[in-house]
Amino acid sequence: MSLPAAHLVGLQLSLSCCWALSCHSTETSADFSLPGDYLLAGLFPLHSDCPGVRHRPTVTLCDRPDSFNGHGYHLFQAMRFGIEEINNSTALLPNVTLGYQLYDVCSESANVYATLNVLSLLGTHHVEIRADPSHYSPAALAVIGPDTTNHAATTAALLSPFLVPLISYEASSVTLGVKRHYPSFLRTIPSDKHQVEAMVLLLQSFGWVWISVVGSDGDYGQLGVQALEEQATQQGICVAFKDIIPFSARPGDERMQGIMHHLARARTTVVVVFSSRQLARVFFESVVLANLTAKVWIASEDWAISRHISNVPGIQGIGTVLGVAIQQRLVPGLKEFEEAYVQADKGAPGPCSRTSECSSNQLCRECRAFTAEQMPTLGAFSMSSAYNAYRAVYAVAHGLHQLLGCASGACSRDRVYPWQVPKSVCSSDCLEGHQRVISGFYHCCFECVPCEAGSFLNKSDLHSCQPCGKEEWAPAGSETCFPRTVVFLTWHETISWVLLAANTLLLLLVTGTAGLFAWHLDTPVVKSAGGRLCFFMLGSLAGGSCGLYGFFGEPTLPTCLLRQSLLALGFAIFLSCLTIRSFQLVFIFKFSAKVPTFYRAWVQNHGPGLFVVISSMAQLLICLTWLAVWTPLPTREYQRFPQLVVLDCTEANSPGFMLAFAYNGLLSVSAFACSYLGKDLPENYNEAKCVTFSLLLNFVSWIAFFTTASVYQGKYLPAVNVLAALSSLSGGFSGYFLPKCYVILCRPDLNSTEHFQASIQEYTRRCGST
Repeated sequence: MSLPAAHLVGLQLSLSCCWALSCHSTETSADFSLPGDYLLAGLFPLHSDCPGVRHRPTVTLCDRPDSFNGHGYHLFQAMRFGIEEINNSTALLPNVTLGYQLYDVCSESANVYATLNVLSLLGTHHVEIRADPSHYSPAALAVIGPDTTNHAATTAALLSPFLVPLISYEASSVTLGVKRHYPSFLRTIPSDKHQVEAMVLLLQSFGWVWISVVGSDGDYGQLGVQALEEQATQQGICVAFKDIIPFSARPGDERMQGIMHHLARARTTVVVVFSSRQLARVFFESVVLANLTAKVWIASEDWAISRHISNVPGIQGIGTVLGVAIQQRLVPGLKEFEEAYVQADKGAPGPCSRTSECSSNQLCRECRAFTAEQMPTLGAFSMSSAYNAYRAVYAVAHGLHQLLGCASGACSRDRVYPWQVPKSVCSSDCLEGHQRVISGFYHCCFECVPCEAGSFLNKSDLHSCQPCGKEEWAPAGSETCFPRTVVFLTWHETISWVLLAANTLLLLLVTGTAGLFAWHLDTPVVKSAGGRLCFFMLGSLAGGSCGLYGFFGEPTLPTCLLRQSLLALGFAIFLSCLTIRSFQLVFIFKFSAKVPTFYRAWVQNHGPGLFVVISSMAQLLICLTWLAVWTPLPTREYQRFPQLVVLDCTEANSPGFMLAFAYNGLLSVSAFACSYLGKDLPENYNEAKCVTFSLLLNFVSWIAFFTTASVYQGKYLPAVNVLAALSSLSGGFSGYFLPKCYVILCRPDLNSTEHFQASIQEYTRRCGST
């Protein structure tokens, strides 16, 4: 051990002896200790020290009635509450109880006494210095606290050679995080590095570049001021004045008057006060006395939301206060625990007289029971610090749980040495493919969220999932991406063979019908069907049928351009012919005699052919506009299925596509209406039943297709499209041409002029009788 260290230990030992001797006549409060299988120590400021200049080591007693610290009281109760919760838990440390030894550290001497007491060997009052600390068994496995950076530095320096874990709930100085100096120091509060960064960002955001900085004596304030000045200067912020509030300062004394004078002369609107709350109160009481107003005061975390400062008389008139504070967290049930403690304590006998004025202390001469009205208010600042103390207890408990093998359901209760420093993690590592989503201000505290489908977790960045490439996919919670499968309606699939066979059969039937009609062109059946117009109708059906071959195989630009447009144009021509054919029969039999002039003009000016040409040209114009403006192109669809690339054409949702099919729908309705009007025509001219059925099949087919397309966008959607088109084409062909083929081939006796004339005469006689 080095000579300075030896002197330090000697001094601390002498201080502890003085402390113990001064308290030999006191009694121990039961609230400060609890037996258990494993002990934790807690250091809390239940009373406040009275800082002043000391010329020799003295012992400060912590039970003065005028120095009770309500903030420290809440931290004290938070540790008791946490240990009670753990002891009542069946999941954490089952069949193991935690005990505690709590100390009031109102001063440095009290802090040293408590630390040495913790370091004493189990069952003794001796501290041994050993070359190998790994088998040293002090009274407590870990220490929770203390509050200030100065106290924590002292405690950490004493505990570190023995590798006893120290988990502080309020000491935020950056120096405490240097592991070669304080190897066993841990904390549940962010380092001052973060609040200095936040302060500089705050100054920058408001454009405040001319500031004053005041800190408190000790590591917290002095190091904070130093770090703030360095970072602020780097960002172009000028520090016009800086000073330190000494420990011995009193409101309005000569030293504080000097600080107030220099602040006034600096003429800075913004003053950063990086101070402990005790000295910050002295500072602001001096500010009120000096009537230093109309300024913006930037608060450090230790006093930003402390009632110790907000209760200073007259502080409301000093200007605006902006501060940095850690995220507010609650300890569920702590308030109720404190209230129950007060109620239980009311009637409980105490070691001291109830009439005396004091507060509970580990070594107390006078004790007082709180009433519900006297209990310190649990404000936001105290709750936040209490949460840090509370989770420090849980950090130790979880480490002990793991060390004792409690995951099996029963803890081993083996001997545990302090260096066995609980696992110091806020959150455990995530599973594969789970990103770390930081919760709160600490990057060590995170939730594990699985990467969404289509993204993966790159091990070089554990905090964000990376999207897969367009040609890749990944399931949820993946660490890699996989190539997408390219799908389209291929030629060799079973459903393709069936549809291709059906379409080829239709083409053969259309071709055979064209040959049959050409052979019997001069017969009454062919003439009544439209004569040479039938070849135009059959050709349009064949053209639409040829377009269906474009739905198979990988989409290309020619197939995308032709497949839907050929189908739409071909079927439009067929429907135009069917419409005019049905209209002409109805007009000849029902209206020609009533409007002979119009009929003659209709015949002389080739009305039927003109209608077919105009109607077909209209659809041709729609299709050309569609192909020119909303050009159907081959596309690779990535949105429908995460693991697939669906090859298709872009025509399905284009306005041109919808317009072409809307026009065909209009022609279908017209053909249906004209056919229905001819339901009572002569038998050889009455095609209403078959045509009506074929048009109804057309309607049903396309309604079914668009319904399917609204809910399914997979690789077999082209097959559904082909099936709908094939149903329409086959229905049109069957409803119009098959009955005539049947007469030509199977009933030649009906394919005679006499039969047709007899049919017409019968219709005339029936009409005359009605």
